Amino acid sequence: MTRMAPFSSPLLLGFDAMEKTIERIAKNGDGYPPYNIERIRSEDDGKLTLRITLAVAGFAESDLEVTTEENQLVIRGKQAEDDAREYLHRGIAARQFQRAFVLADGMQVTGARLKNGLLSIDLDRPRPERLVRKIDITVKE
Repeated sequence: MTRMAPFSSPLLLGFDAMEKTIERIAKNGDGYPPYNIERIRSEDDGKLTLRITLAVAGFAESDLEVTTEENQLVIRGKQAEDDAREYLHRGIAARQFQRAFVLADGMQVTGARLKNGLLSIDLDRPRPERLVRKIDITVKE
């Protein structure tokens, strides 16, 4: 018996990129750094936005990089080793990380800020215009 992939239905056309994205997400199993995702309602106009907050204690602004690559938000952190310090116990890891979030079409990063060891990244999705297009039918004789 042949097993069908979830997006192999002939009614789902053009979703092969989404299937690859889901596979990539499933492989991202590292839990560092911990993060929150919250929905925020603007006090001005009531518009909903998203905020991703990562716990990046010990990282300076120069140690962090926030980029968008195709349809992904990628956050990288890399701390330089300080050889001048001699640790008797080292419980705070100075490890590098990369955390990626897949963004839906139209999602935009509106800003990023670092405060008290938390990196907050705000996202917005402008409302798309409703597009209805009539397709002309040609008759061949």
